[in-house]
Amino acid sequence: MKGQEWYQADDVAEEYDDKRFSKGGQLIDRREKQAVLEAIMPVEDRTILEIACGTGRFTVMLAEQGADVVGLDISAAMLHQGRAKAQRTELAGTLEFLRGDAGRLPFPDDHFDTVIAMRFFHLADDPEAFLREMRRVASEQVVFDTFNRFSSRSIYNWALPMGSRLYSKGEVSTLLAKTNLTLVDVEDDFLLPYGLYRAIPNGLASPIRSIDEALGGHPITDHAASVSYWNTRLR
Repeated sequence: MKGQEWYQADDVAEEYDDKRFSKGGQLIDRREKQAVLEAIMPVEDRTILEIACGTGRFTVMLAEQGADVVGLDISAAMLHQGRAKAQRTELAGTLEFLRGDAGRLPFPDDHFDTVIAMRFFHLADDPEAFLREMRRVASEQVVFDTFNRFSSRSIYNWALPMGSRLYSKGEVSTLLAKTNLTLVDVEDDFLLPYGLYRAIPNGLASPIRSIDEALGGHPITDHAASVSYWNTRLR
């Protein structure tokens, strides 16, 4: 997986949320959480594994909603941030953070109702192997996102420190077929790149986001969306 050493640095973990989800990045955070909740609802009493959970944005949110959640990440520094976040929050469900490898999940088959992976597959060196492992430990559902090949991200992807693995819809459909997952729904969003929103104040980002949303949601514009949220079920 790309960027393992970078994500394990203490200073990166400490600044991760502020750099990505402050200012206009708050819009991204809200939209991603909405996509996860819409895919999983009702959340209460579900057992959920999030791989590459990072600082616990989704794990804490799901535990707040009453799920029993395990967050797994290879970075001890990121997990430290997640545990601190959980301590500041009142949880209706349970939450456990574990350090581990997403390629060799330390759980038996069918152990969780749902397995999710957000902001993960753009770093995956072997997406089929990772998706197959996610499917193995899920009994019902697998939810993940991808950055898209035919989007504005492709223009500047080469300039990013680690780059990103970009996917076409056909490539993801092939991955689902190979791992015996059935597509329930896919949502495409963000015609404008994430980096733009993170670089501008929230007050300016909001009207730009309104234009983005007005233009999106159509077959032609969805083809150019930056990100896709995939909701799949086991066959």
